Amino acid sequence: MSRTIFGTDGVRGRANSYPMTAEMALRLGAAAGRFFRRKSEDHPRVVIGKDTRLSGYMLENALTAGLTSTGMNVLLLGPVPTPAVGFLTRSMRADVGIMISASHNPAHDNGIKFFGPDGFKLSDDAESEIETILAGEITPAQPGNIGRARRIEDGRGRYVEYAKTTFPAGQRLDGLKVVVDCANGAAYRAAPDVLWELGAEVIPLGVDPNGFNINDGVGSTHPQTCAEAVRRHGAHLGISLDGDADRLMLIDETGHVADGDQIMALLADRWARQGRLRGGALVATVMSNLGLEHFLEGRGLRLERTSVGDRYVVERMRRQGFNLGGEQSGHIVMTDYATTGDGLIAALQFLAAMAETQVPASELLRQFQPVPQLLENVRYAPGANPLDAESVKSAIRQAETRLEGTGRVLIRKSGTEPLIRVMAEAEDETVLRQVVQDIVGAVRSAA
Repeated sequence: MSRTIFGTDGVRGRANSYPMTAEMALRLGAAAGRFFRRKSEDHPRVVIGKDTRLSGYMLENALTAGLTSTGMNVLLLGPVPTPAVGFLTRSMRADVGIMISASHNPAHDNGIKFFGPDGFKLSDDAESEIETILAGEITPAQPGNIGRARRIEDGRGRYVEYAKTTFPAGQRLDGLKVVVDCANGAAYRAAPDVLWELGAEVIPLGVDPNGFNINDGVGSTHPQTCAEAVRRHGAHLGISLDGDADRLMLIDETGHVADGDQIMALLADRWARQGRLRGGALVATVMSNLGLEHFLEGRGLRLERTSVGDRYVVERMRRQGFNLGGEQSGHIVMTDYATTGDGLIAALQFLAAMAETQVPASELLRQFQPVPQLLENVRYAPGANPLDAESVKSAIRQAETRLEGTGRVLIRKSGTEPLIRVMAEAEDETVLRQVVQDIVGAVRSAA
């Protein structure tokens, strides 16, 4: 079944514009409620979390109305990280979890992500079934079967306590100065609390949300803000989270920014040596650097590549029994601890390595030499499809021929924005720049 409302990570768009309207959220809540009511005779429970966007209030209320109209009981968590919703869906025995967030996007966007009772994001098939219900007439519950809604005051506290249990017993962060940038987003209270309670000296950034400033010059899409604070305060590490805290960038004591590939390389190597890496493989997307693949091969490990999107990483991990995966963008998925990417828990795993080895972050975050990589985004008008243009196809073929044996080209549509992402890797940086420039020029002309 095809999906038209759901993208690569739930439903997303500009707030108060289709499909991110109160009316659509109400209908989507009712459709999800009808879908999950089919699986339970009792009043199913749903937990709803959100980030700090102003539009979150509107969507939260609309979803609640739709869900209760079909007999779902709603538990409102307030602002919590996306991984907290996955965790609390399981721990509170809920039938479904919902996170209202557009992740790293600007404040004027928002999104709705669904989690099943196991805490994992819904499959493509489940989302397609919800869309089918959404397209038809949704039958409401009888008056006596309307659901209830109430606020859960300790949801964030439950997640904070759980996150601390993922840090090795007996270890502490005493003596470490850590800058944590919460992007004025969902982790603005949880992340500083966890780090401080584990003993670190914490310098918080991006912890003053006002409904409009999420990801605005802060967070994982603007890691230089955190890097500057690391240098200014003489910190040992910087942690830069995104708006819903399911991904991160790490900054060493010199201010150098490391992406998800370096973090995954460190964890894969450590876990393999500790006998913890299941399947002898790391799961990552087609965007991960060739240098990561070479690093793993040198240690007898495999890189399993998937399509872009953390949900596809998780699906491969679950299907083949792997326990470590992620994306270059900073989603780090550790199914021993969480059902989705978790920026805070990934940071704790890195801090555990620092505490155990007494090696500075600058050394731990340089696991391999990346193959030169260049990524450019080209915005296109809604409804256009520049990748169908023969001129674009020809430019891509020429680039692939030129890079054969020395690099690769990856061209794809963004799953969350009207962008064509043009990425290439090559050992020769001059050739790299030229092939990207040629493809970008062709895409812009076609767009």
